[in-house]
Amino acid sequence: MDRLHSYGKDISDNKASYQADLTMIATAGAAQSRQAVEKQQVAENSLAELDQKNQKEKTDGLAENEKLRRAAADADRRLRLAGSCRASNSDVPNTASASGLGDANSVELSAASGSTVFDIRAGIIADQAALKTLQEYVSNVCRPMPVQ
Repeated sequence: MDRLHSYGKDISDNKASYQADLTMIATAGAAQSRQAVEKQQVAENSLAELDQKNQKEKTDGLAENEKLRRAAADADRRLRLAGSCRASNSDVPNTASASGLGDANSVELSAASGSTVFDIRAGIIADQAALKTLQEYVSNVCRPMPVQ
């Protein structure tokens, strides 16, 4: 009879130990879950702040581009590009009666060409903003999580 009582006690102890292990595992799992949610919320907040900051910079850059485009279209400002043409280049004839482009310091663009330049500039502004956002996202939001 002592043997049965001993087995019963062992079974009872094992059940209690098993239950304690389950409780400890559940508690640890819940803590890890909370930590993961907190890290995700921090990352989401960082991303939102980063997005807001970079969106403002992009919007400001595009607004400046539009301001310059309007000024050029209204003839308040002229769009000029610095450049020169060399007479030694096979594309430009080497004659004294050339249109004087060989001595030019700047070239004034037509309205259509100027508009194209502003379109290209707007694309560059948008691309640079996107690249900056992605770089900052990888550097600041996707940083490796410390091992605990």
